[in-house]
Amino acid sequence: MFFLRAVQFWIALSTLASVAGWTLSALGMLNRTGYAIFAVLVAVLIFASRKSTWFPSLPSVQDFKKLRHRFLPARRRRSQGFLPAGFVIFAGLIFLSGLIYAPTDHTGLSYRVPRVLHWLQHEHWFWIHTPNYRMNDRACGIEWLSAPLLLFMRSDRALFLLNFIPFVLMPGLIFSVWTRFGVRPRVAWNWMWLVPTGYCFLLQAGGIANDTFPAVYALAMIDFALRARDKFRVSSFEFRVRAADFAPWTLDLGLSLLSAALLVGAKASNLPLGLPWIVVLAPLTWRLLSRRSHNHATRNTQHVSRFTFHALAWLILFGVALVVSFIPTAILNMHYLNGDWSGLSIERTGMNMKNPIAGILGNGVLLITNNFVPTFFPMAHWWNEHALSIFPGALVRLMNNNFEEGYYTLGEIPTEDSSGIGFGISMLVVISVLAGWKMQSGKRESGKVETGNTLTLYSKLILIAPWLALLAYCMKTGMVTPGRLISPYYPLLFPLLLVGAGQSQIVRRCWWRILAGGVLALALAALIVNPSRPLWPANTILAKVVAKHPGQPKLLRAQKVYEVYGYRADPLAELRQWFPPGLKIVGFMGTGDDLDISLWKPYGSRRVEPFLIDDSPETIRKLGIEYAVVSRLRLDTGHTTIEEWMRKSGAELIASATLTTTVGMGPQVWYVVRLKP
Repeated sequence: MFFLRAVQFWIALSTLASVAGWTLSALGMLNRTGYAIFAVLVAVLIFASRKSTWFPSLPSVQDFKKLRHRFLPARRRRSQGFLPAGFVIFAGLIFLSGLIYAPTDHTGLSYRVPRVLHWLQHEHWFWIHTPNYRMNDRACGIEWLSAPLLLFMRSDRALFLLNFIPFVLMPGLIFSVWTRFGVRPRVAWNWMWLVPTGYCFLLQAGGIANDTFPAVYALAMIDFALRARDKFRVSSFEFRVRAADFAPWTLDLGLSLLSAALLVGAKASNLPLGLPWIVVLAPLTWRLLSRRSHNHATRNTQHVSRFTFHALAWLILFGVALVVSFIPTAILNMHYLNGDWSGLSIERTGMNMKNPIAGILGNGVLLITNNFVPTFFPMAHWWNEHALSIFPGALVRLMNNNFEEGYYTLGEIPTEDSSGIGFGISMLVVISVLAGWKMQSGKRESGKVETGNTLTLYSKLILIAPWLALLAYCMKTGMVTPGRLISPYYPLLFPLLLVGAGQSQIVRRCWWRILAGGVLALALAALIVNPSRPLWPANTILAKVVAKHPGQPKLLRAQKVYEVYGYRADPLAELRQWFPPGLKIVGFMGTGDDLDISLWKPYGSRRVEPFLIDDSPETIRKLGIEYAVVSRLRLDTGHTTIEEWMRKSGAELIASATLTTTVGMGPQVWYVVRLKP
């Protein structure tokens, strides 16, 4: 299948990007020369192993015919052809928006892109001296994918492809995994086009957020593990070791291992998803060990040689998997944080859940509110003011003591910063499940229950395992917007709900197709009004509406939101006019959540050196800083003024400006200062 070849290529590319990043960083060659040498070595390795059984074949003409068949269903499914057509339309609109708009994701601009720029400037990874702890203790998966794009293109405009490509790969993987989980092919075919239209996937596909792109790794991890298991069952059972015995399933098993490593290397919060992977691989591992043990006494010299070769190959593969996983970051965290591998010791309160019961109850409530909030929720302001009075007092006290501040807040419209799978998909899943139960109940009463769809205990365990992984996630974290953070979990959670035989009949019903069309319509509306990349003339229309209806708070807020998102990609651009020509280093003193991305632009022309409010004048000057940008908010939280700080640091004021980087924080004062020699 074309999808399979594309997924194999993406897994290989992701692996190479992480290996290159860590290796070149260790060598101090994180630069164009280093990447060029690495590319040559990879090309030589590919050429040398092109005939190996480990080397995946390229797409064939038949693969493209199958792809065409997927998007142009047979006549018996013609009435449901709007689903793949809708997905194609969404993909086209997302790609267009990614080309039109620069990235605006706040977390991406506040730490993910800047940390890569720091590494590239110093030509290696290093622990950055900054109040923004996220630059140091977080996983580096998407950063190593971003590094060569930022290095060679000196622009962040292509970074959206790191989310767009996984988005395009999702349907084929969902179909493959779900059918192997026991979901009927007709059901999987319909839902594989709908799940990617969940708001988290849809809105992040054109940006630089890092919550949804690991979903492909999660699906590939399970898919390749199931393929390896199935191929091993039908492979030769002769009690001897031959190279051909490894060919049918070792490639799939290796890709599954790399996918699992990449999944954790993207975000540490994906670690619980290792449970379903272990459940899938457990029988294969047991059979493999039993087979090798039984074979041990009958091996001759040639067989042992081949076995040694494959053992060495697997040893190298395990080493690569460790490199692309969270392990390097965990080791560095232990070094810099006195043994704390997770980095939670420097994270905000609530990141590390201390009370598992509070985590389960609280995250359960938040996942419901995050995912079932209406697509357009004009009552968001009222909800944010009264939510704590609606919840039971005991639950509120429990969550206040264990969750991040602002855990209960909701927005008026879906955004890539906060959205979960969304109202449309959530409601359709619930309705489908209820309809399936009702249909099965009717069949039981009439004695027409299908007996050929009984799942084995092992199959049920596979379906339950992702839910146990979600339970583990809930027990360990109190972060806000969990609906967004569990994005890789959704495609593995739904099969348990949709595995019933009745679902195959439900997706044929006219009412279900109408509801599916409604889901697509809501998703299209969410995509069009997305503040990060609006596909309508938002500022022009809102300006005219506000002029006709002045004083309307909701209209004024909507206008402000689109206005701020319009320049968030370069929020401090006004300050650059005060830099002297040819300035190579600029200092930055802000809060841990402030954006310094404007000071890096144009990329490659200068570097930003962050410093702390308590740093001495000598420490600041040792960084090579002459001009610096200072946040008044940081001065206020440090209980000082710009005059006092300049007197202490020996600086003079060049200019000041009032700028807005986030609607929630409102206008903030920024200073451009010059440190006297």
